[in-house]
Amino acid sequence: MAWENQTFSSDFILLGIFDHSPAHTFLFSLVLGIFSAAVLGNSAMLLLICVDTRLHTPMYVLLGQLSLMDLMLVCTTVPKMAANYLSGSKAISVAGCATQIFFYISLLGSECFLLAVMAYDRYIAICRPLRYTDLMSPKICGLLAASSWILGSTDGVIDVVATFSFSYCGSREIAHFFCDFPSLLMHSCSDTSTFEEILFICCILMIVFPVGIVIASYAHVILAVVRMGSGESRRKAFSTCSSHLTVVAMYYGAGLFIYMRPISERSPTKDKMVSAFHTFLTPMLNPLIYSLRNKDVARAFMKVLGKGKSGD
Repeated sequence: MAWENQTFSSDFILLGIFDHSPAHTFLFSLVLGIFSAAVLGNSAMLLLICVDTRLHTPMYVLLGQLSLMDLMLVCTTVPKMAANYLSGSKAISVAGCATQIFFYISLLGSECFLLAVMAYDRYIAICRPLRYTDLMSPKICGLLAASSWILGSTDGVIDVVATFSFSYCGSREIAHFFCDFPSLLMHSCSDTSTFEEILFICCILMIVFPVGIVIASYAHVILAVVRMGSGESRRKAFSTCSSHLTVVAMYYGAGLFIYMRPISERSPTKDKMVSAFHTFLTPMLNPLIYSLRNKDVARAFMKVLGKGKSGD
């Protein structure tokens, strides 16, 4: 039955990625474990950065913003997916769908820009150390972080407004585990070609442009590290940069795959697989990648742990 005139009065149906077979029940439990690890890991990073004054530097302020974004990102999709799976309901309201699209796209966009800011911070710290306090002062760091949030949120608003300005017909079923606008546009009976062109331009601004900043920053960083005389300084710089580049490769790679392909060439199965990696694993891996190879974070953790033991 057509639902062109019911777009704002009927629920959507999220088909999800799991059924109730034993194998999928195990996978669902695994996702809940990953979700719990992501929430705990990013919450711990935020706590450590807040309580330890030695981590109140631009690098860790930006890392705290990354943890906050990852925490919000994983909470945007997984709780609703879990509630639907456990209750047997697959419905999501139009308002709930719009909310998911807004937060998901806003957080993806914000993180794209934040990763570029983090790359710029490492470039200044390693290539322009004498001017670091001027070029990355607390005020500038705060403005760059705030700009990331504002630009990402602007993209989220544009995508929500555009998505719900189209008319839809046919099935209300969305072949995904959360509301993502490419999955919705596949059901549109309107001509979405103009929006797809605008989306492509937005992706260039939101993904390709930050990638360019990251590549340029780390090209200079790698050259500077190679010229370093001290083996210890070189090792520490490479450790920090390799952690960041690992996160960047995972994050931008998934974003390019999901959002820079035409709607007509999309495969729901592939989109769900990449989105699952992007939504579940990346927020869990980020705090591990940054903390396991960072002595300052480990020192702050031991300090907090020591206070907890002494308080007992």
